[in-house]
Amino acid sequence: MKIVAVIPARYESTRLPGKVILKKTGKFLVEHTFEAVKCAGKIDDIIIAADDEKILEACRSFGAKAVLTSKDHQSGTDRIAEAVKDFDADIIVNVQADEPEIDPANIDLLAELMIDNDAASMATLIAGFENADDVANSDIVKCITDVDGYAIYFSRLALPYSRDCKGVGELGNYARHLGIYAYRKDFLLKFTAMEQSLLEKSEKLEQLRAIENGYKILTAKVERTCDGIDTLGQYEAFVDRYKMGNPKF
Repeated sequence: MKIVAVIPARYESTRLPGKVILKKTGKFLVEHTFEAVKCAGKIDDIIIAADDEKILEACRSFGAKAVLTSKDHQSGTDRIAEAVKDFDADIIVNVQADEPEIDPANIDLLAELMIDNDAASMATLIAGFENADDVANSDIVKCITDVDGYAIYFSRLALPYSRDCKGVGELGNYARHLGIYAYRKDFLLKFTAMEQSLLEKSEKLEQLRAIENGYKILTAKVERTCDGIDTLGQYEAFVDRYKMGNPKF
């Protein structure tokens, strides 16, 4: 079984254009992410799916396998599907380019979920919350699962709603969704060919397309999380951590 990690890298990021090739650490941001993925023991190959020649050139400078994809894709998942459609792979792991501090153990766990559960077409990771403000934050996606770990729903609202507390209840009842996915390749190609669903359009969460079309998403809970880099301030903070010797990658 061949497991391939694909890192979708878009140049025109909404809040920080060109962020994936920022280089204040001496390495491109996407290079840090690439090096983290290389440390995952379950990954057989890594592809960076770029939408701009500048990203392609940067990736090739540090020896990464990179392909140029259309600028017209609506999501990173669509970009990944184009990159792997003719590539030899059984399982595709989607790692965001702006997560340079991602834990390789989390990538391996996600791959193991797919290896050990033949019935799962798709998998993702969740984690606990540290404070109630984050639960109430609509920018942080919440996930509720059934007793077997399959996702019931994802939402930007606090799920489950606590009627007794009129909103956010006991913190341990909530799980945040981490933006990393694994798919079987045949499902990925089928998924990206589906029309956007009503729930997906409403919440702006593409994983709801799978649920609304009757597919199950298997989850696993992890302890160590990292936030992606969306703003210049977040990037500068990462640079500071890197120069202090805190990050591994």
